[in-house]
Order: sequence, then structure tokens, then C-alpha cells
Amino acid sequence: MSFCLSFPTTGNPAEVLEVVERPLLPLTGHEIRVHMRYAPVNPADLNFIEGNYGRAAHPPAIPGHEGCGEIMAIGPDVTSLEVGDLVIPLLGAGCWAQHMTADEQFFAKLPPGIDRVQASMLRVNPVTAWHLLKKHVSLEEGEWVMQNAGNSGVGRALIQVAKSLGIKTVSFVRREELIPELKALGADAVFLDDENGFAAAKELLQGHELKLAANAVGGDSAIRLMDLLSPEGTLVTYGAMSRRSLKVPNKFLIFKNLHLEGLWITRWFEKASTAELYEVLEPLVKMILHGELVTAVDEVIPMAEHRRAMQRAQEGGRAGKVILDLA
Repeated sequence: MSFCLSFPTTGNPAEVLEVVERPLLPLTGHEIRVHMRYAPVNPADLNFIEGNYGRAAHPPAIPGHEGCGEIMAIGPDVTSLEVGDLVIPLLGAGCWAQHMTADEQFFAKLPPGIDRVQASMLRVNPVTAWHLLKKHVSLEEGEWVMQNAGNSGVGRALIQVAKSLGIKTVSFVRREELIPELKALGADAVFLDDENGFAAAKELLQGHELKLAANAVGGDSAIRLMDLLSPEGTLVTYGAMSRRSLKVPNKFLIFKNLHLEGLWITRWFEKASTAELYEVLEPLVKMILHGELVTAVDEVIPMAEHRRAMQRAQEGGRAGKVILDLA
């Protein structure tokens, strides 16, 4: 038998989640069984449980968009993985469980020496950051990229990945105490996400071409990013933390011909080939192994204390991600 977290109906994660016992069935064909070890609590996970995610939940359901664990058993036809391999699921659902069972194609093998907590957070935020920097516009070493929500999981990953690529970053944040923290992480410039911060960034960036801005907030924050972008620049929206719609002043389309794109990394995973997946995962894995990509952790909480974990994940002022210990 095995235990998982499941919700019988959508609602407040701290109230509707429950520990459920389920049987482990014999493996067939290309199936593998993974003993899951750690899984982070992401905003997307909370939205999924609440019923506010881009894909509808169909309770009872097991949440969890990412995690990591070791293979404990394989089916008779498995060829690419072995018992004992450390893997991350590529399914994008069902990771909040002690055991996951799926075909071998839905898992990516990682080197055994990688930190398991960091590996559990590889699939969503670092991959989103890599995609933002590599798949929308062509950025050369020494060029600048802008983002709001610089202290978010994606924002911190983008700062570190950009630094490894020689790309300079301007990040906007809501709290002044975050500025030295992000600079220590490798950010080239950090400003408050208000009119004063906008003015300071405009002065710093004067004379530089600004091709790309990553938007996770919307509302006035996104308008400021569009104002800073150069003509023909691209705004990629991957989140809506302010819960305010993206409103585009006509002048940005008429006189600057800005390009507006969206990114939902879950959809990209569904469409990406194996070669495309490893093109992204391999450099990020190397960065984690070398300590060049580190995701901050607030607390590791046992699955049995899931209510406290959900409450903590919904609080502001955390020092990083809340991680579920699934063992």
C-alpha cells in the first residue's frame, strides 16, 4: 500500500486535502514505479486544488506538478531506466504521492549526485526561466532582459540562468528589502516596482536595446515593462500575480509594434520532443550540480503535516519554497 495527498472537491488546499491510502498494482510493459521523495508546493498546485488553474481539476485528484524520487521497480519491457535511478516526473500532475507509476517515457533521469530537494524543483521554475531566455527572442551576451516579480521562483531562476549566459538582468520587486538579496544572487539591477523604480530603470537603460521582458504580474507593472521595451520588443506573460488584466496602451502597438506572447510551461512539456526536453534539462542539471542554480527553500514539511504546509505556502514573506517530504 501507498499514501498520497488527494482532494475530493476543489477549495482551500489547507481544508480539502487529505491523506489517502491506495494499492500498488503489478507493473506491466514499459511501466516504472518511483518512490517519490520530495515535491514543492507551487502557486500552480494551490490554484489547481482551488479550481482556478488553466486546466480543470476532476476530483478526487492528486495534485503536484513536480517532484523527484528513485525508481523502485520496472516493468518487463523497460529499457531506458533501471532500479535505483533518480528521476523527475514529466507528467505535470500527481506528484504528491509516495509512489508514482507511469511509462518510462514520462520520467527524466538525473545524475545520482544531484541534491534531491533542488532536483524536485527543476521542472517548473528553472525550465520556465530557460524558455523565457532562449525561446522567444535571440539574446546576445551583454544584452539586457527585464522582468517583474524578480523575487518569485521563476524570477530568481531567470537571474541565475541569465548570469550563466552572460545576459544582464533588470528585476522589479515590491519590497525594498529584496533588492540586496537579489543582487547577491547575481542580479545586475533591481528596482522597486513603482513609478520611482521605473524612472531609475529608464535612466540606467538609456541607450540600450531592450528586446525582451518577462511579465508575471500584469496591470500597471506590465505597462511599465512595455514602456521600457525597445520598438519591436517582446513581452512574454507567464503569470498574473496581481490578478489584473493585461491592458495594452494603443501607442505600444502602433508606434512601437511590440510583440505580446504567452507562456504556459505545462503546455510546452506536452508538446516538446525528448530531444527538446533534454536540450533544456541538461544545462539546468549541470548548473544545479555546480551550485550555479539554487532555489531557496523555506521549510521541508512531512506529508502528514500537509495542512500546515498548505498554510505556510499561502503566506507572504516566506524565505523560499515549501517542500513536502513524501517519504
